[in-house]
Amino acid sequence: MTGGIQLAPHDPDWARAAAAEGAAITGALQGLAVTVHHIGSTSVPGLIAKPILDILLEVGDLAALDARDGDLIALGYEAMGAFGIPGRRYFRKDSAAGRRTHQLHAFAAGSEGARRHLAFRDYLRAHPEIAGEYGKLKQRLVARTRDAEHYMDGKEGWVQATEAASLRWTAARLG
Repeated sequence: MTGGIQLAPHDPDWARAAAAEGAAITGALQGLAVTVHHIGSTSVPGLIAKPILDILLEVGDLAALDARDGDLIALGYEAMGAFGIPGRRYFRKDSAAGRRTHQLHAFAAGSEGARRHLAFRDYLRAHPEIAGEYGKLKQRLVARTRDAEHYMDGKEGWVQATEAASLRWTAARLG
């Protein structure tokens, strides 16, 4: 991403854009059992975010997805493999100007990685005060640095603690 970290106020159009992209992904992967979810900060109403749509793709078989990555490349995605997270396939998409627009995180349906992302999203949606804390943390970090690595490092402890809380919250809700 050029120009460092850029944050934007929540845009209600992000949900529509994510749904449209999800439909394009589902269409491209026709015949491969998939479920598409809008995740990440752009999926949480009211949360300040980098204007990059994060999409979670759940598939029945990662090997089958690997065989079809050309279908996602045809949609403008770059296939990055696991990209540091075992059990994930990561794809990214940039605009013609070279600015990141989409990140696609693919996991086997029901996997720990998929559950973790969905729990975090649902927890922030259900707890706007915690989402607000996250937004303030992001703003403080961007005020100090626009370097993506420092930004991510600065969020790591908060995200891990909140992710753990979100998984406990989800488990309690599911009984």
